[in-house]
Amino acid sequence: MRKTKIICTLGPATEKSETIRQLIANGADVFRVNMSHAAPDWVREIVPRIRKFAEELERPIGILLDTQGPAIRTGPVKAPLELKRGDVLELTVGRTKKTQPKSVEVNYDKFADDVSVGDTVLVDNGLIKLAVVEKKKNRVLCKVITPAALGSRRHINLPGVHVSLPPLTKKDIADVDLGVKLGVDFVALSFVRKASDLVELRNLLARKKSKARVLAKIEDQAAVESIDDIIKTADLIMVARGDLGVEVPMEELPIIQRRIVKSCIRLGKPVVVATHLLESMIINRLPTRAEITDVANAVFEQADAIMLSGETSIGNHPLECVEVLNRVAARIERSGGAGYAESAILEDARQKTVAAAVVLANSLARSKIIVFTRHGRMARNTSNLRPQRATIFAFTPTEEVRRQLSICWGVCPVLIEFSDDPNVTIETAAKFLRDQKLTSPGDSLVIISDVRARDALVDCVQLRTAK
Repeated sequence: MRKTKIICTLGPATEKSETIRQLIANGADVFRVNMSHAAPDWVREIVPRIRKFAEELERPIGILLDTQGPAIRTGPVKAPLELKRGDVLELTVGRTKKTQPKSVEVNYDKFADDVSVGDTVLVDNGLIKLAVVEKKKNRVLCKVITPAALGSRRHINLPGVHVSLPPLTKKDIADVDLGVKLGVDFVALSFVRKASDLVELRNLLARKKSKARVLAKIEDQAAVESIDDIIKTADLIMVARGDLGVEVPMEELPIIQRRIVKSCIRLGKPVVVATHLLESMIINRLPTRAEITDVANAVFEQADAIMLSGETSIGNHPLECVEVLNRVAARIERSGGAGYAESAILEDARQKTVAAAVVLANSLARSKIIVFTRHGRMARNTSNLRPQRATIFAFTPTEEVRRQLSICWGVCPVLIEFSDDPNVTIETAAKFLRDQKLTSPGDSLVIISDVRARDALVDCVQLRTAK
């Protein structure tokens, strides 16, 4: 079984029922709904459709709602502005009178307050590089460093500049409310800058009585500087290499990715590597060899999940993209991993119990790990230690937990009812695996469960042989 999970972004290329069904059948584990582009009515329609096909195909499919976040963008232009090197581009805030031939509005009220002369302004994913040469109350004059055509509503990055944007916009709050009503499993916060941003989202979810897990998207320098605090506060982390690759020097990006993945595994948080994995397949049927190597590196580093964005939302070959990730991940996993789990921090007795089970499973040639979990913690702890060969079968009585475990490395979540007698629950799980041909006679079953000792339930590790 493939251990690295696959996240697919849905969009015009994949919104049809049969395509969603095929994506699930081909190996998609989580579907991402990108609220930067998705209309609320579309989301209301697509989420039940995902649930329907997941149930039909008996797959635990998670749904990730990705907030747009407080993005800074240029305003509309009647026609693209042709910017040449050395030109002056005026960026204005509000209804400020234009003083330059080439001028465009910015949607952030404090833009002129936050930037300083000498700062770099990157527009349209870094395609246009500007240098601030002068600023006034509501006007910033920039010198064009790299020439290009500036269209409407292009994203602005301000590397190294502290901005005063709120972590959640009014649109984000409305989108989260929609996601809660539809029962999404994960909510991603875009442009996280510090741990308190995540606390604000978590409090919002708590007020709405949602148990959706909070994902922090790492997209700028401020987040990288606060990465350990962000990892500790978030439930999951995403290395969002699109904006992050604009914000940091390009040669630093692979190092930052490796550092974040390693820190997440050390601190026990699932981590996703995203953006541009198979970018050329938006048009082409086959990936470049460099893209294959990029995917392979993320799998070798043992990221929990790898994510497709434009490849499946607007691309010409979404099903082929999933097949490529499937093939590459399965092959690289057989060659071993980076071993970051060796530095995982074990803070409590339950984590150490899990570690003992993983050591035992690693010592047995034909082993499977069976873990029983009500809230998902024991299964995530097991996943975080990256067992060398054994698949982790996580049995839970809660459908919500089953779906949330769909993103965790090496975990196969299964829904069963728990008995008051732990031995009965274990027998039910063993029978399920046997009936589904997921175990063979003679396999070693390393079981992480609780057992009754007089009037108490205690955590234990058992070793049984499959029938």
